[in-house]
Amino acid sequence: MQTLIQVFCGGKGSLREAIAKDAKIEKFDLTVSEIKNRGRSSGWSKIHSTAGSYGAINIEWDANTNMLSCRVITKKGGNPSEIISDFTWYLLSRHKKRIEVINIVPR
Repeated sequence: MQTLIQVFCGGKGSLREAIAKDAKIEKFDLTVSEIKNRGRSSGWSKIHSTAGSYGAINIEWDANTNMLSCRVITKKGGNPSEIISDFTWYLLSRHKKRIEVINIVPR
């Protein structure tokens, strides 16, 4: 199953890079497993759950629209609600001042 999360932000700088550099992300049962093309507009990061959820979140930042685009992918019949709730909890706890809208779209 695949789910799309869109996070529209205010402020300056890449929210993707802020997430990738955040040492406190592990307190939310998440870990950044990969970072590609860091510093480029087409860069992406991958987040996994450390709480045993099957799946990952692929994150891309669009600087033109200040939007974080996240694809949640679960395997082995996993339920995406666990990793989505951990990620949403993290975003609202650590970056709530920048967040204007969060859209979650199941596909």
